[in-house]
Amino acid sequence: MDKMRFGKTGLLVSKIAFGGIPLQRLGTAEAVELVRGAINLGVNFFDTANGYSTSEERIGLAIKGYQRSSLVLSSKSLARDKKTFLRHVDQSLKQLGTDYIDLYHLHNVSSAGVCDVVFGEDGAFEGLAEAVNAGKVRFAAFSSHSVPLSIRIMREGKFAAVQLPFNYVDDEAGKEAIPLAKSLGLGFIAMKPFGGGLLSDANLSIKYLSQFDSIVPDPGIEKLSELEEIIRIAESGERFAAADAAAVEKAKAEFSGSWCHRCDYCQPCPHNIGISTALPIESLIKRIPYPQVVELAGKSMEAARSCAGCRACVDRCPYRLDVPVLLKEKLRLWDRYVSENTSLAR
Repeated sequence: MDKMRFGKTGLLVSKIAFGGIPLQRLGTAEAVELVRGAINLGVNFFDTANGYSTSEERIGLAIKGYQRSSLVLSSKSLARDKKTFLRHVDQSLKQLGTDYIDLYHLHNVSSAGVCDVVFGEDGAFEGLAEAVNAGKVRFAAFSSHSVPLSIRIMREGKFAAVQLPFNYVDDEAGKEAIPLAKSLGLGFIAMKPFGGGLLSDANLSIKYLSQFDSIVPDPGIEKLSELEEIIRIAESGERFAAADAAAVEKAKAEFSGSWCHRCDYCQPCPHNIGISTALPIESLIKRIPYPQVVELAGKSMEAARSCAGCRACVDRCPYRLDVPVLLKEKLRLWDRYVSENTSLAR
């Protein structure tokens, strides 16, 4: 498929990236075959993370035998301190089977508190800068779920790329963050172009994103047929039209009372409930294997049972979500999910 320049990095990347989260749900042979199938379709941009269990390792197995310089590898670390971050970089290099990683992200830098740590003394950013200087990483990047915070970080000039959620419902990044990234020459990876599995209309999703010529959508891929459809739509040349705009507005109305943007403006919760983990639980369930879902969200879901309905979160939420009501709905979904998987394990 067609390639595009990724900001000022000089990297030529496929106009659709391959999101590596769903590889965890597949067997090793199936995952390797999927990645190689994507390469054969012309995809050269693969995005994963140190924390995605088997994803890096499976991409590493799949790319053996391919010319390394023809591929663009992107990974991330949730480490907040320098020492752990550097250890994660070395783990990623080993698991991907490569001497360098093109883009390495500070993963989920979404609050002022996290910024204070990762950009502080012996913080993860020092590790990232050291990895770049050592040639282990070519370009520094960061991912976030907070658009305002990301805009602030982008303006500091420390990074070559940014990754933010962007789709036709979660569209905040399109107003300022994407134009700013373009003006600064930063590559922009559109995380969750299908809303983490919640948006099923591939045609509408890809046509909407195609209006923004400087971004690279990064859908999580679990089947080659999914990728083939996405590429077909992206290369069809069909433009986003009035009928599509109407469909977007309808979808926004349907999701307006339930879509968590993970901005964390609702925090702090007096009962220490991880609201931005609990409310999007359906997206995690759709993308990640059961053990990892429990590891990532189990504590937050159990904490949600302590919700006293104080509604402090509702007052803070810029989208006016009725968080206590939504938490009860997500707990019902969670309990069914845990029960079904426990039964399967017996």
